[in-house]
Amino acid sequence: MSDAPEAEAREAYRRLVETRARIDRGELPWSALDAHFTEDVVFIDPAWGRVVGIDAVREFLVESMRGLEAWTFPEAWTMVEGNRVVSLWWQRMGERPDGGRYECPGISVLYYAGDGRFCYEMDVMNMSHVMELIRETGWKPGPGFSPPPREVDRDVSLPAGREHLAG
Repeated sequence: MSDAPEAEAREAYRRLVETRARIDRGELPWSALDAHFTEDVVFIDPAWGRVVGIDAVREFLVESMRGLEAWTFPEAWTMVEGNRVVSLWWQRMGERPDGGRYECPGISVLYYAGDGRFCYEMDVMNMSHVMELIRETGWKPGPGFSPPPREVDRDVSLPAGREHLAG
């Protein structure tokens, strides 16, 4: 990592957000996000829990997003401090009859590991809000939808050997 971790982390996150925007536009599959993470990545999802390792995260991204293709996740704002990135984004699930959006906020906390990659992402959302919106919209899962597992690992710790990044 360079002497300017914030600038490096911010640029790496900008590239990740651009990939996510391309996914939202249908230009790339969700698995394209794997290019932004380390081999030992830990990804924490509010519904699916802890996913460890790039192969498992790639599989999780494909499986968890199947049937949700109409949802988008635009970025609202980002803060960077050292190697830590905190971001607010919107989970958008369509347009209301009045032209507004069915949406709820989500927050991501990422740790930058160097070489343009993150070793950790924890997404936080109010799942009660998500469920309220799903009921309100009448949303039905698309083809191939995979519900989250019934039991998940709620450990939110950093990957082993990377605990120093939190300091």
